[in-house]
Amino acid sequence: MFFSVLAPFSIGLSFFLFGLYAMRSGFQNLAGKKMEQWMYKVTRTPAHSFWMGLITTFILQSSSAVTVLTIGLTNAGMIPFTQTVGIILGTNLGTTITTELVALKLESFAVPMLLVGAALWLMPRKSIRCIGLVVAGFGLIFLGIDTMKVMAAPLEQSDTFRSLFLESRHSIWIGLVTGIIFTALIHSGTATTVITMGLMSNQILTMETALAIVLGANIGTCFTAVIASIGTNTASKQVAWCHTLFNVAGALIFLPFLSQLALVSAFLTDNVSMQIAHSQTIFNLICSLVALPFTAQIAAFIQWLIPDKKR
Repeated sequence: MFFSVLAPFSIGLSFFLFGLYAMRSGFQNLAGKKMEQWMYKVTRTPAHSFWMGLITTFILQSSSAVTVLTIGLTNAGMIPFTQTVGIILGTNLGTTITTELVALKLESFAVPMLLVGAALWLMPRKSIRCIGLVVAGFGLIFLGIDTMKVMAAPLEQSDTFRSLFLESRHSIWIGLVTGIIFTALIHSGTATTVITMGLMSNQILTMETALAIVLGANIGTCFTAVIASIGTNTASKQVAWCHTLFNVAGALIFLPFLSQLALVSAFLTDNVSMQIAHSQTIFNLICSLVALPFTAQIAAFIQWLIPDKKR
């Protein structure tokens, strides 16, 4: 049973993460160095910063990558910390776009997208080749999802696995910690969410446990940023910890209301994968929009918490 679970999981996750990387490379090559220039110019107001964080997160397919990029720009003195809070709020919402697309269950298009992407990659024009990378990346993502679904049947029959998740029904904290640790290990909150969707589709998890894992995944994405901030200036550390504390606070506030969040998402759709995607979008949308008018106060609090010793 171990091999029947580990093999499809490892292969599927590899396809999925490589697909994300291919999409990121394609988008990055299309945008070039303009992305850094955009982030430098279009961060004058919290609203501008928010949209920049949302768009760049979708382009880079990783909130961690955008936060690390923001840390780099802050460390170089190109963006002051106070202008990065809006970017951080936007990154959380930007991660939900890919999840919503994945929840549409487009696995049947995996092979055609791979073939189209490969054909476009053979074209001489650079922009078309980059588009090919993006299309092939999506194909790999869907292929990875389809492969990981194979592990659901043996897991469903496992008494050990079932008892573990039966315990998590009594304590959503287990789901939260699972989401944090797993996302920190694989460096992809989207992958954690997709795996959770697969388990939910086979009725291995309860919706409350699944949503707790997704909230944990939001926190786990901050691990990369915290590591990237080691050895940088104070402003860069403030960016990393602002992202971390915001996600922790949002998860802790929403944790008692997972049943209500599940009811709202169930009202919107009968599809359990879409319910998880919608719940994640609702969670991040509410957290970001509520915090957006208070970016100055959030920045002041983080600066008080992590003061610049030079000053």
